[in-house]
Amino acid sequence: MLLLQSKVPLPHDIPLPLPIPEPVLVVVLVVSFLVHIVFVNMMLGGSLLTLWCQIKGRKEKEYDELAHEIAKTITVNKSLAVVMGVAPLLTINALYTVYFYTANSLTGLMWIAIIPLVTVAFLLTYLHKYTWNILENNKPLHMTIIAVACVIFLIIPLVFLTNINLMLFPEKWGTVKGFMSALALPNVFPRYLHFIFASLAVTGLFLFWYIGRKNYPFEEKFKTLTRYDIKKKCYSLVLAASAAQFLIGPVVLLTLPSKGMGWNLLLIIFSGALIAVPAMYWIYKAITGRPEDINQNFWKVAVCLTITVVFMGSGRHVYRANSLNPHREMMAEKTAAFVKASEEARKNPVEEELEVEESLGEVAKGAAIFKQNCSACHSKDLKVVGPPIIEMATIYKGNEAGLKGWIKSPGKKRADAPQMPAFGDKLSEDDLTELSKYILTIK
Repeated sequence: MLLLQSKVPLPHDIPLPLPIPEPVLVVVLVVSFLVHIVFVNMMLGGSLLTLWCQIKGRKEKEYDELAHEIAKTITVNKSLAVVMGVAPLLTINALYTVYFYTANSLTGLMWIAIIPLVTVAFLLTYLHKYTWNILENNKPLHMTIIAVACVIFLIIPLVFLTNINLMLFPEKWGTVKGFMSALALPNVFPRYLHFIFASLAVTGLFLFWYIGRKNYPFEEKFKTLTRYDIKKKCYSLVLAASAAQFLIGPVVLLTLPSKGMGWNLLLIIFSGALIAVPAMYWIYKAITGRPEDINQNFWKVAVCLTITVVFMGSGRHVYRANSLNPHREMMAEKTAAFVKASEEARKNPVEEELEVEESLGEVAKGAAIFKQNCSACHSKDLKVVGPPIIEMATIYKGNEAGLKGWIKSPGKKRADAPQMPAFGDKLSEDDLTELSKYILTIK
């Protein structure tokens, strides 16, 4: 705990009650996020497959028609993804307010850019869908529209994943300098690749069902391709993408910091992976078996993979809880102390005793610098987070250079207090001089 305190900033929490019990919010978060992410998967996977089929359709005409059929699903899945994304966004805001908004601020403009990026990508999918016949004779332009949409759809989840990932690691908040810095955390890209392959697997399973429906007029649209051809390709995509997820999964676990690991997490993850194994076997048997048997175990496959997704989504929350609970406990203690001190201050108002009068002209600037940068953790003669000013003045009496050096690059001396964060280049040399002069005048 002391090691955690020495590395992690501890802001005050927001002392407001949750609108409903926390366990209910957790269930809403996990379930609504899983529903949302499935439609996101189908939106991204559908866009990528549409582009691939259009490219292949330059030589094999019926693949262009297949691209058209897949494209019709993108805008529907996109709309459902947006609607289903409201609940998890609101619940994660309620449950992890400080963490979520801190990560938002640290990833900066890229987080805000999600809004225009989503808007542009959605408009491009509609443009692509409704100009299919208009741009029939200008396929390069038509494919460029969906290609740009694909690029944007690939960027948006990377930004979101980077942001959500950063909220799990308060110990990184002091070192992260914008989106690119957060993107460089070692577990971001393995998780991102896992998400991409999940999108392809989910889309393949969805298209197997969509194209294979009895009321789907397949024979009216395709003369060369058969339902079996498409279903076999969809199942092959599911099998290949799922196999890739099995390979990337251990990398994801190994690159995640150990602080969130636990037997509860490992049990959930490996149970989910184990449930997916029979689904992979049934898909393999369908691909290599007789054409008339390809539908035989579809619903078993769908149920097994759905359960796997539920387990993985639950594991995501367990890791989040394991990672943040120690920090949340410390933050709750600090918030309780702050609330108690605030109540006492309101009941017994006193005049501030720090000697920062304007008449002390030569230390007035240092007093202002102290108030802005140090007063949250230090007071004149009481220990707050760090030692009181009079103690600092005693330790460094006659040693202004030593005090400046400590402020610029502090270490850790006290077991009962967190390490003071380094100011680095935040304060200029002149500011450090003025601040040190001020501290050394306090008696």
